[in-house]
Amino acid sequence: MSWLTEIARPDIQALRAYEHASWEPGLVRLHANESPWRSPADTSLEGLNRYPEPHPHALMDRLADFYGVARGGVLAGRGSDEAIDLLIRAYCRAGQDAVLITPPTFGMYGVAARIQGASVIEVPLRREAGYALEAAALRAALTPAVKLVFLCSPNNPTGNSIDAALALQLAREVEGRALLVVDEAYVEFSDAPSLAAQLPQYPSLVVLRTLSKAHGLAGARCGALLANAEIVQLLGKVIQPYAVTQLTIEAVFRALEPVNVALAQQRIATLKGERVRVAQRLAALPGVTRVWPSDANFLLVEFADATRALHSAHAAGVLVRDFRAARGLQSALRITIGSPEQNDRLLASLT
Repeated sequence: MSWLTEIARPDIQALRAYEHASWEPGLVRLHANESPWRSPADTSLEGLNRYPEPHPHALMDRLADFYGVARGGVLAGRGSDEAIDLLIRAYCRAGQDAVLITPPTFGMYGVAARIQGASVIEVPLRREAGYALEAAALRAALTPAVKLVFLCSPNNPTGNSIDAALALQLAREVEGRALLVVDEAYVEFSDAPSLAAQLPQYPSLVVLRTLSKAHGLAGARCGALLANAEIVQLLGKVIQPYAVTQLTIEAVFRALEPVNVALAQQRIATLKGERVRVAQRLAALPGVTRVWPSDANFLLVEFADATRALHSAHAAGVLVRDFRAARGLQSALRITIGSPEQNDRLLASLT
């Protein structure tokens, strides 16, 4: 056991994982209290009357190949949200440990930490520098209580990417005492490469990926935690068995077929082109005060009258995300890049 496990909660280190029913799909299953018959509504390949593989190794091997990491270095779960929750539950003791976040950023980091009873230390991004990471302030905030540092790149909701060299430098600096978690939910829409290739050189680095955005599987709920195998093994004791449903497993294998990956790449290119067009059109509107640059599939837009813009879009049948309650974003809305037709509808509503 290395420091990667030693900094985790002692009770999780000692935890004996739940012993699920054995997984031998070639045998008659009279050991798991399942129904012997499929539902008439069941259109799956394997049958929903049977539990899926408790920890779907074939799926995780496929994800490892797809993301270019070592087999054994992937944990599949219900989107990135589950990976965030698992990390905090495994590494943070209630009332003692802390996570460090950089607002404005994805809200689940703070929510999951507070549910666990962990402290949340905030190091705000620098608005005047395009929401860049304040490295000196982050280092100063790294108290011994901090076990997890969450960076979102591209960041949600600001859309900017964290400098990769700085992220890797921080991963090296926290080595031995904390994990640096880089959430790459939107990396497919960026020109920057994933940090997953750096995992062998940086044991403290954890990368989160998801199939929800670029591959159109938000409803299937499948995310991947990429990390050192020791971290994956520890979290494997915490995640619930059968967390990934049979329908999700089958949907992921179909989505990762070469023809479907090629189609996803075409759609990503379309969205990136639309991101440029929509940003330019929005910036020309008199009610828009700022359109922030974005490496994601959304734009953070500031309005002279955000309430009016929000209501105008809604009246046209379009939902955009209101971020005015977030610190420093009092006039901002987050607008997802849709199809060209959907984008035209939004732009017409704001004109």
